[in-house]
Amino acid sequence: MSPVKHKLFAMLCVLTSAMVWGFIWYPFRAMHEMGISNFATSMLVYLGAAAAGLTLFYKVFRDEFRFQPVLIPLTIAFGWCNFSYTWSVTEGEVMRVLLLFYLSPLWAVFFSWVLLKERLTRTGWGVVALSLVGCAVILYKPGAIGNDAPLSHGYEWLALSGGFAFAFGNVLSRRAKTLPVAAKSACIWFGVASMGFIGLVSRGQLGEVAAMPAVGWALVVAMAMSLFATSVVSQYGLTILPATQAMTLMLMELVFAALSAYLLAGEVMKPNEWLGGALIVGASLMSGKMTHKPAAAQTPAAEPSA
Repeated sequence: MSPVKHKLFAMLCVLTSAMVWGFIWYPFRAMHEMGISNFATSMLVYLGAAAAGLTLFYKVFRDEFRFQPVLIPLTIAFGWCNFSYTWSVTEGEVMRVLLLFYLSPLWAVFFSWVLLKERLTRTGWGVVALSLVGCAVILYKPGAIGNDAPLSHGYEWLALSGGFAFAFGNVLSRRAKTLPVAAKSACIWFGVASMGFIGLVSRGQLGEVAAMPAVGWALVVAMAMSLFATSVVSQYGLTILPATQAMTLMLMELVFAALSAYLLAGEVMKPNEWLGGALIVGASLMSGKMTHKPAAAQTPAAEPSA
């Protein structure tokens, strides 16, 4: 395959991943409406993805996997990131959830500073400002009180915490350079499955898995295979494409989500959500140039301008 075809295929892989994540809320919500909790759905879907991953990448795990302490916080962070996302879109407004989730570059600033000793550039300060203004615009409701007040809904907090966990997991992943990609993917699969299992046990609802109808099992298998395939093709695309181009294509998730939310759930974004979303998307597109690396890690030629 020629370099041009490689790049086109990589772009298709990232766009496919964005499309899957833009539509994945719907089967999770369909399961919820059948009376199957997000805890059960998440546990079963990600156990299925884990089974497929361990089968396909068995040799990688056998030859390259070594336990490292960072796997524990990485599993918790990536597990909560994906679990809170599916939980919040099950119960809340799809685009509101996604836009709050996409505040993750803002949280990445703090974690990059603490864990990687990276300093904000002027572009980084712009990302922080745009993210904060975008969040304020989305949440602002003049005179709103009670259930209409900003952050008065649980799903909004779930979305914010999911973006927070996503940023933390990504910074940890960058720090754990020796971990194979397959091991990092396994952190997602087992992390989400564990969150679902803990939720079911704490609520005494393990029995709902046995009572799940055949259509529910069919959806679980379809979602598990879709998410597993998405994780594989997205990793391929992200290794080929420049980071800025990959980020631009990944943001197509918002377009697919807006379209699916309108067509499948009749959700229409309000003007303030469009404006806040545009600010957050702008911040995300700038996020690749947010920080300076530590001086000790740079050569003189790579020293960024102030």
